[in-house]
Amino acid sequence: MLLGALLDAGADLDAVRSAVSAVVPGEVTVEAEPVHRATLRATRARVRSVVADHPHRSWATIRRLLDDADLAPDIRARSVRVFSLLAEAEGRVHGVPVDHVEFHEVGSWDSIADVVGTCAAVADLGLASITAGPVALGSGRARSAHGEIPVPVPAVLELARGWRVTTGGDGELATPTGMALVRGLAGACGPLPEMCVDGVGIGAGTRDVDGRPNVVRVVIGAGAPVTGGSTVQGMVVLEANVDDLDPRVWPSVLQALLDHGAADAWLVPILMKKGRPAHTLRVLGHADHAAELRALVLGSTSTLGVRQSEVSRFALDRAWRNVAVLGADVRIKLGLQDGAIVHAEPEFDDVAQLAGSRGLPVRQVLDAASAAADTAGLRPGEYPGPA
Repeated sequence: MLLGALLDAGADLDAVRSAVSAVVPGEVTVEAEPVHRATLRATRARVRSVVADHPHRSWATIRRLLDDADLAPDIRARSVRVFSLLAEAEGRVHGVPVDHVEFHEVGSWDSIADVVGTCAAVADLGLASITAGPVALGSGRARSAHGEIPVPVPAVLELARGWRVTTGGDGELATPTGMALVRGLAGACGPLPEMCVDGVGIGAGTRDVDGRPNVVRVVIGAGAPVTGGSTVQGMVVLEANVDDLDPRVWPSVLQALLDHGAADAWLVPILMKKGRPAHTLRVLGHADHAAELRALVLGSTSTLGVRQSEVSRFALDRAWRNVAVLGADVRIKLGLQDGAIVHAEPEFDDVAQLAGSRGLPVRQVLDAASAAADTAGLRPGEYPGPA
């Protein structure tokens, strides 16, 4: 359905076929056809086998196929990212090492076509960043190679960790491959971002379901200019000059602002009229928190007024992962660009607390946490797995 939506939005079918053939030459073909779902027009992508039998492939084998294939670097990187997430989820479900995971349930050949084809379509459309909304998982029970299991199936739930989901209706509405594509390609879960709409694609599922269109929709557009794939956010800055507040109070003021929704709060030393030393309090926050933050500044400081201005913040997506250090968990704060790690830094409070409990220098524990993050693959250029 995702592939069909991207093809419907204008992705070149030959480019998709070329990428898939580079990984599994002579095994499958990708076709697209117009259909209707609940009276709405859509495009259905079909992956057809052109050989009598296909081998079951482990993740290690598929990784080698992707590494050896003549693919554009961005298509290869996205495909590896998606399959890594899928393999990690299947490995947790079945209790086997990731490299030994074999894709029986999802079918290796059609999953390769789905994943590589979708990544090729994303590349062909030149999409710089992707946002996806909450995913409807479905309900009820489904048949599998392991017997009857509840919906959502275990691998889908593993891949849904950290993502907003809904039930959405009866039956299996999200597959492991589809959920892995959403998690691997989308940098954030959120509403439709502000943009100038350039194109729309509708991808059809196999069934025509009564009561709702069985489709996936892709909206393509250009938003505010951003640098390096970061997210642009409309925010406000509040300012107040204060020259008569006991300096011992400032730490509690800053913490209270952060506790009440400020994205950041800081002080700038200044020299006011008559040569009096003072501070400018600056608070960065979302516009919908502005009234509460203004009231807090006026109530917790001695200022008689607050200035407010609108600003744009260009921000990397953020995520947290835990690593084991000296027998304890330390959080690693990640800065993400299009799903890839740009920054990975140990949370200093965790490091300081652990160092105090073990009687060790903070620097030593900080170095150990950085090394643990690197060992876990939390380094610039890599893609973090599910939380």
